[in-house]
Amino acid sequence: MNDASPRLTDSTAPVGAYVIVRLFVSLALMTVGTVGMYVGIVGLKPIAAEFGISRGVGSLTYALFMIGYAFGNVIHGRLADRYGILVPLLIGSVALPAGLILSAQADTLWQFLATIALLGGALGSSAVFAPIIADVSLWFVGRRGLAVAFVLSGSYFAGAIWPPVLQYLISEYGWRSAFVTVGYFCLATMVPLSLLMYRKPAHLFADKGAPRQSQFVRPLGLTPNALQCTICLAGIGCCVGMSMPQVHIVAHATDLGFAAERGAEMLSLMLGCGIISRIASGWISDRVGGLRTLLLGGGLQGVVLAAFLAADSLTALYIVSACFGLSQGGVVPSYAIIVRTFFPAGEAGWRIGTALFSTIFGMALGGWLAGFLYDLTGSYTVSFINALGFNVMNFLIVAFLLTRARTLGAATR
Repeated sequence: MNDASPRLTDSTAPVGAYVIVRLFVSLALMTVGTVGMYVGIVGLKPIAAEFGISRGVGSLTYALFMIGYAFGNVIHGRLADRYGILVPLLIGSVALPAGLILSAQADTLWQFLATIALLGGALGSSAVFAPIIADVSLWFVGRRGLAVAFVLSGSYFAGAIWPPVLQYLISEYGWRSAFVTVGYFCLATMVPLSLLMYRKPAHLFADKGAPRQSQFVRPLGLTPNALQCTICLAGIGCCVGMSMPQVHIVAHATDLGFAAERGAEMLSLMLGCGIISRIASGWISDRVGGLRTLLLGGGLQGVVLAAFLAADSLTALYIVSACFGLSQGGVVPSYAIIVRTFFPAGEAGWRIGTALFSTIFGMALGGWLAGFLYDLTGSYTVSFINALGFNVMNFLIVAFLLTRARTLGAATR
């Protein structure tokens, strides 16, 4: 199959207009469907208070959701590779609302955590993340980076929109009522949007017996699985660092004496600025490749993580939160571009899903580690230092891959 000319053979309708519609539908699904990522962040304190648990244990709401979310990306990615994206989307469009609504009925902590992790994460929100990113990468070539970044901005739109909404609903009606309300909203919007994604990408109609292209046999001089594992290690490193401010900024702000609403605004500002960074990084990756874009984003993220250590005033926290969003928005889209550069289209779903599994696992690990270290020390200082250390690990791994690409004269975009 010639990946440079993706055609659809299941319909005679014009492809161009449908691709644009598909792009915006993907953005909408990403925006709505990733709400599950934020319910545990905004609801951390009230959920911990109701179940009588520490903040470290309370962080398990986010951590277990993200672990389920991570595994679900690989599972749904496999389904998308085999059957197209409609199947995982319909599963997720029912499972996520069910997870939110049923978790609000939980009487015990283990029931609550299991429902959030399995229905909300593994079967629900994961369907609108890696599978959608892989799908978008199959429909665009010349502007693949920009298209992927545009759709991935949906997770940041979600971060800009949902925390204030959730904070209001929780403050006015309690976290249980808030979860139910959001669950029904997801059900009403995600199912009809998913049905618009009915067409399948060209690789599902390609000759399965076609010879494997030579550039995919030993990418960067490594076996495919060795490169995949290296990419995954980089993903863990960057996202342990990324998760610290995203997961704990609301709690960190209240610890410094500011209202929870101010912390939610900081998170919203952080992720809103991430939209700008994400779109810009897509434009950059189309010109310099995913590896260089990842190196740039990881380096800037480390600088701003260090700045959080000195920020203790309201103004400083707003500024650093905005800078953090501007620095790290392009990190996650770069992994999808790297995978599509060095692996064939027919493996896009599960390989991008596995790469994003590592980033999500890093987010879950980082969110939990920050809460655990807070419980040990009584402050977030050590948590920020830990995040910075993992970020350095990411930077060194990406620098190694880029150096290897230059040495071998391999294309990086």
